[in-house]
Amino acid sequence: MADDWRNGGFGLYIHWPFCEAKCPYCDFNSHVSGNINQKQWLSSYLSELRRAAAETPDRVLNTIFFGGGTPSLMAPETVAAIIAEARALWRPANNMEVSLEANPGSVEAGRFAAYREAGVNRISMGIQALNDEDLRRLGRIHTVAEARAAFDIARGCFDRVSFDLIYARQYQTLEAWRKELTEALSMAIDHLSLYQLTIETGTAFGDRYSVGKLRGLPEDDKAADMYLATQEICESHGMPAYEVSNHAAPGSESRHNLIYWRYGDYVGIGPGAHGRITVNGRRMATETHLTPRTWLDTVAHKNGEKKRAILSAQEQASEYLMMCIRLSEGLDVDRYTSISGLGLPQHKLDHLQEIGMITQEGRRASATPNGRAVLNAVIRELLG
Repeated sequence: MADDWRNGGFGLYIHWPFCEAKCPYCDFNSHVSGNINQKQWLSSYLSELRRAAAETPDRVLNTIFFGGGTPSLMAPETVAAIIAEARALWRPANNMEVSLEANPGSVEAGRFAAYREAGVNRISMGIQALNDEDLRRLGRIHTVAEARAAFDIARGCFDRVSFDLIYARQYQTLEAWRKELTEALSMAIDHLSLYQLTIETGTAFGDRYSVGKLRGLPEDDKAADMYLATQEICESHGMPAYEVSNHAAPGSESRHNLIYWRYGDYVGIGPGAHGRITVNGRRMATETHLTPRTWLDTVAHKNGEKKRAILSAQEQASEYLMMCIRLSEGLDVDRYTSISGLGLPQHKLDHLQEIGMITQEGRRASATPNGRAVLNAVIRELLG
């Protein structure tokens, strides 16, 4: 149990909370600000890195991920200093993956070259749609032409470039999505994150939806058809789903996200960042303050954590199942037993296999394509 995290690896997540504009569908912790003191933010990040490293000494750091928000608004010098400090505090893996999220509107060739020099070796770009009308509906501030130009800049600087698309958008047809996805796959990419539009409470879309003003959303059956078409088209292009919403050419999977899904340890730093760390044999969930000002103030006085909680064996096992079942490789039934002290009910596994929701090979259980389409129901059955 004390070393279970080694099955997933060890990563570092840095949250940059600022964006140029707030998208109406977004429920991430992001804020719009015209006055950002980069030196103050860097000082706070470095302070938190040192505190976290003191609790997790002698570890090999597999990945760093700059998320947000829009991390491509960070000064390259800030990114470089964070990477250098992380490499000094932990032992960097020989093939350490360093990812940075970017929005097309904030991409500049000089800035991207500077990120590469800083140590970033993978870019994840939030394109979201290859259709100008839908980009406007989604509140994006870039055009398709700008997105393509930004993508070309990224590909010129980095060997590994991923981008995100949202489907099941307002007034979107199945045929339009098939065409758009095929177009995306024709670009020189090795990784795609493909998310169904979800309406979250507390967002602008959520407010409109609650009063009946968000029109044109597809019915559930149509959205399911889009999901199934997504799997078919990506597989035919050599980009199968290695996770419910993520597709990659073999070997190009996001190693940082695999740490989450394989239930490794990860340090979360920055406003609203979450973490899972094992300290003195006890696995803990960490959570930081949400608002940028509060986070900066608490780091200056003590640390940026809002709370941490020791996870029970059953809580860890449930988290492991919920994360690993998302992967095409599935979960290790024996690892679940080792974490929880109790095995998964074999009769439930057998029932889910009989109805085509999972497959069992040796001691691994994996969701089938039909099972991934209703994954929450599969999880409820296994944990119920």
